[in-house]
Amino acid sequence: MFTLAERIGRLGTESAFDVLGKARALERQGRDIIHLEIGEPDFATPPHIVAAAKKALDDGYTHYGPTPGLPELREAIARHVSETRGIPVQPDQVVVTPGAKPIMFFSILALVNPGDEVILPDPGFPIYASVVRFAGGVPVPIPLMEQRDFGFDLDKFERRAGPQTKLIILNSPQNPTGGVLSPTDLRRIAAVAQRHRIPILSDEVYRRFSYGESPHSIASLPGMADLTILLDGFSKAYAMTGWRLGYGVMPVPLAEAVSRLMVNSNSCTASFTQIAGLAALEGDQRDSLAMVEAFRRRRDLVVAGLNAIPGVSCRTPAGAFYAFPNVTAFGRPAQVIADHLLQDAGVAVLAGTGFGQYGEGYLRLSYAASEARLSQALDRMVACLARLG
Repeated sequence: MFTLAERIGRLGTESAFDVLGKARALERQGRDIIHLEIGEPDFATPPHIVAAAKKALDDGYTHYGPTPGLPELREAIARHVSETRGIPVQPDQVVVTPGAKPIMFFSILALVNPGDEVILPDPGFPIYASVVRFAGGVPVPIPLMEQRDFGFDLDKFERRAGPQTKLIILNSPQNPTGGVLSPTDLRRIAAVAQRHRIPILSDEVYRRFSYGESPHSIASLPGMADLTILLDGFSKAYAMTGWRLGYGVMPVPLAEAVSRLMVNSNSCTASFTQIAGLAALEGDQRDSLAMVEAFRRRRDLVVAGLNAIPGVSCRTPAGAFYAFPNVTAFGRPAQVIADHLLQDAGVAVLAGTGFGQYGEGYLRLSYAASEARLSQALDRMVACLARLG
């Protein structure tokens, strides 16, 4: 029998995959399940990106590449981030990784010592707190407030941040709420970060999925580029979740540390997928933009449908592809409601508590499904929740 290291017990998981497993088990029993639990685009990767990967394989991009990424992709990422965030970026600030999660993982490992505090959003992506605990750090959850369109409780944030804070994690547009941090909020957060010289990990992987003006990046604010680790990737914007391709942009000394963690874990990111990423950034954007417009229509359908259900209220998300309805009127724990929807209605959703303590009273629905299936899910939810109420 193996004796696992104590730190393994500090690692959490993603509830979406747990619910997916339960939903698949019901499908094996012959049940029809509508999947609103998994957060990935249901579109195919654009054909020109697939073609670029196939050509790369034929051209011999099947060997090791440089640990921080192929030079041509790092240059393209530097140009892209410079143009979209309005800050100067050099290729040596870019590290390419197999998916965007390693940027999160490696940045936390590189910056957080045992006992250090890390401020993070709650409800928020559960892997943030998981990796902080794995590194021996102390997660400090700051509530996202529904009445502020799921912006930070800034008063609490300003009270909790200080010399003991070694990292602040932001996510905008946000998973699970779909909230987008306002310029005013970002300025207040930046002021605290600059006062105490606290680095910020800015998770911007849903940036393409914004339904108003383009989300503002805290890296774009004066004096913040040198304090920001910008996390982004290809999974969401280009429907490339299975390709595992992400990147971080950060000050050069941290990029060197992250590259050292890369060489000790992954060696490098697959070369042919990086060529596909180059085609994604520099090629035709119409498929990606059309996908976002489809998600806008789905968002409007889902939010209207949820708000028509007695006992449910849902703010209109400004970004990402998640709805985060308030179900406190039912007087039941969110997990009980989510389980009821899966078992009774065949609609797989997540309890807000899978994203932190302040997620109680909410559900997360991913509207990465066809409009027909979303309408069917809403109809099932009406009948199911009426029985629950």
